[in-house]
Amino acid sequence: MGSLKELCAGLPLKPLPSNHGRSSRVSHAPVRAPNLSRDEEKLALRNALRYFIPEVHEVLAPEFAQELRLYGHIYMYRFCPQLEIRAYPIDEYPCKTRQAAAIMHMIMNNLDPLVSQFPQELVTYGGNGQVFSNWAQFWLVMNYLSEMTEEQTLVMYSGHPMGLFPSHRNAPRLVITNGMVIPNYSSREEYEKMFAMGVTMYGQMTAGSYCYIGPQGIVHGTVLTILNAGRRYLGQDDLGGKVFVSSGLGGMSGAQAKAAVIAGCVGVIAEVDEAALKKRHQQGWLMEITNSLDHCITQIREARKEKTSLSLGYHGNVVDLWERLVREYDVTGDLLVDLGSDQTSCHNPFSGGYYPVQIGFQEANQMMWTDKEKFRNLVQESLRRQVAAINRLSEKGMFFWDYGNAFLLEAKRAGSDVEKSGGGKTEFKYPSYVQHIMGDIFSLGFGPFRWVCTSGDPRDLAATDEIASSVLEGIIKQGVSKSVEQQYNDNIRWISEAAKHNLVVGSQARILYSDQKGRISIAVTINQAVAEGKIKAPVVISRDHHDVSGTDSPFRETSNVYDGSAFCADMAVQNFVGDSFRGATWVSLHNGGGVGWGEVTNGGFGLVLDGSEEAAERARMMLCWDVSNGVSTNES
Repeated sequence: MGSLKELCAGLPLKPLPSNHGRSSRVSHAPVRAPNLSRDEEKLALRNALRYFIPEVHEVLAPEFAQELRLYGHIYMYRFCPQLEIRAYPIDEYPCKTRQAAAIMHMIMNNLDPLVSQFPQELVTYGGNGQVFSNWAQFWLVMNYLSEMTEEQTLVMYSGHPMGLFPSHRNAPRLVITNGMVIPNYSSREEYEKMFAMGVTMYGQMTAGSYCYIGPQGIVHGTVLTILNAGRRYLGQDDLGGKVFVSSGLGGMSGAQAKAAVIAGCVGVIAEVDEAALKKRHQQGWLMEITNSLDHCITQIREARKEKTSLSLGYHGNVVDLWERLVREYDVTGDLLVDLGSDQTSCHNPFSGGYYPVQIGFQEANQMMWTDKEKFRNLVQESLRRQVAAINRLSEKGMFFWDYGNAFLLEAKRAGSDVEKSGGGKTEFKYPSYVQHIMGDIFSLGFGPFRWVCTSGDPRDLAATDEIASSVLEGIIKQGVSKSVEQQYNDNIRWISEAAKHNLVVGSQARILYSDQKGRISIAVTINQAVAEGKIKAPVVISRDHHDVSGTDSPFRETSNVYDGSAFCADMAVQNFVGDSFRGATWVSLHNGGGVGWGEVTNGGFGLVLDGSEEAAERARMMLCWDVSNGVSTNES
């Protein structure tokens, strides 16, 4: 199986590891269709071989060429480690600095098969959110981190490690950029070619910045979204008996079922991939699964009547579910859904992010690369049918919102009836959840603050939960506005519910939404607990890039910016730069994320709290900018 020491020793070349190929025990990314010319194929092969000494090219070249033909990308399956990939405790990594070991801990979590959507393709979530472009990059990065000192910085160009460069103790240990393509060439078609050639990479948000904490992050965001949707659309805090319908149980979207139960409503989530459905059921995130629409309707009616919480996974296409709900209304007059959304990976609709209703899952996986034009047409027809059903139910009183996955954007491009009369470029018939639900929260400075206990000890996580709740309760006692108090109370409730619902998948991590004052207070208090030995090992703080300051995304995070600057990316870039010299341990800047390649720029960070006063000062300074940058942008 190997060891962490071997994993950090560099690429295994003498001898080469055995080629075990693709594992049948994990899900795999859909085949890509980059349509490379012969010269581009040669270039892709040459770029892949640059990581290896000439003596092994004769063995690897035909192997890599076959991967490119079969899968549309060179993943280097031969070099997929045999060691179990997971977030090992920080002290087990052979490093010269704990900052580097903490980064290793986070990388290993992103690729843990329990966390990662397609682990052998190095995809963490979203269908194509890469940690690295290939396995050679993984081995080299782990080696560089093991050799790093606190006077060096590792530089990453779209998954490609440029190497360790002289730096200083207060500089970031790691600087990541992903997909920084010249704007005029930032199209989906160009991306497929550039990714296949190994020169750029789509890091989503927290995949390519090594900050993903498993679906818990989006569970929390979804809980807050559903709770606040109930308040806004239904005028209710108690969602007992209310029905929320959506789609997607893979990657981040898998959080919807668990979130519905925590929020107290009935969640019915459609999923075409049986493996994803079974994974969520085995994790306990789905209470029940079925492939029968009749059973779905029966369960909805019963749960509505009894006002019981339910998470029901429907193995089938969400379009069929929406159209069945329309028929139920037409026949019985019963509107069986109160709240609706969509969490398919519509930022990537023609390469596995959205499956058309007209054909089955396996046939779709073949057609998307054997007959791209026909598949595109089926996807767009399916989107039109889905929107038509949603429109009918909305006319009768259901409230639908776009979940920032580019659903309405792609529906518009498909010719669906989603236009808003008199609306601007970023407005549709239905609002983005940022525009109507979360935007006001972001404007208060609240956003997804996260931490990871690198000891791997659940007792450390329990200690941080207690700290977070205590800190927020203390701030409330000092006096805050009613709107801020409501958000604090929602998050105090969340901390309690998260522990009860066993939401940890992978690293011992937690998320909550907090404003600047709360984030700084929690971070400093956790750092003090590390210093006093109440927490055994350093804690990494980070956030989803989906936040008040980290992301310029006109169809999601900045969709409620109406001064004409929604398509500008100054805020995200300034976030990245400002965090870098205010104390972040690592920073990242990405093209794409959430709503897709070329549609958004986002920045993120990681900061190691090691118990030192220096770490506390870094947290105070960096978190101030990380939030204030966005709040001041909203106010300007």
